[in-house]
Amino acid sequence: MNQRWLLIDADDTLWENNVYFEEAFQQFVELLDHSGLTSEEIRDRLDEIETENIRVHGYGSRNFGHNLQQCFRLLAERPVTDTDLEEALRIALRILDKPIHLMEGVEDTLAYLAERNHLTLFSKGCRDEQQTKFNRSGLERFFDGCRIVKEKHVSSYREIVEEHRMETDRVWMVGNSPKSDINPALAAGLGAVLVPHARTWRLEHEEVPEPSERFMVVERFEDLTLVL
Repeated sequence: MNQRWLLIDADDTLWENNVYFEEAFQQFVELLDHSGLTSEEIRDRLDEIETENIRVHGYGSRNFGHNLQQCFRLLAERPVTDTDLEEALRIALRILDKPIHLMEGVEDTLAYLAERNHLTLFSKGCRDEQQTKFNRSGLERFFDGCRIVKEKHVSSYREIVEEHRMETDRVWMVGNSPKSDINPALAAGLGAVLVPHARTWRLEHEEVPEPSERFMVVERFEDLTLVL
């Protein structure tokens, strides 16, 4: 009777993700080999491209590769060749072969939470890519379900709550992203727990409210056992 519904984010909450995109970006900077722009300035241009393209094409390694190609065309100081563009795409696609590196304490924490709550993986991005990572993670046994959406909007949270007939005041979203996991969940009337990650993608940064009865911040994933 006291069980809650916990919606748990995947990338950079359960396992490392953005670190691989950051490594790919540094490889792209080396490929571009720009004489005047700093890495930070190149990142700013790429952010602009990604912000625009995500609205249409969404997330995922392949779309990231297309964004790198577009950025290369925009910034290259030499004639752009097919070889350059193919390598930009390869840099991104190599992310798909990276290992699933779970955050410390994830398995034990999920085992604890699953005994006391209903757990649903709630992730955004490329459906096939996210599902494959979930399958490879070995964490499926802890979850009652998995929902992958193109974007986590307020409406996305309301839809999953209504579809599964959850009691809104007993639903909590757990994740590392203020933009996708915390603020829209709170706006939908859910509780939320922020598990900060030092390398959260900067396009996911937003201000969050002060902690309250419906919003908590923990230092590590395993600290969820103290609050949920």
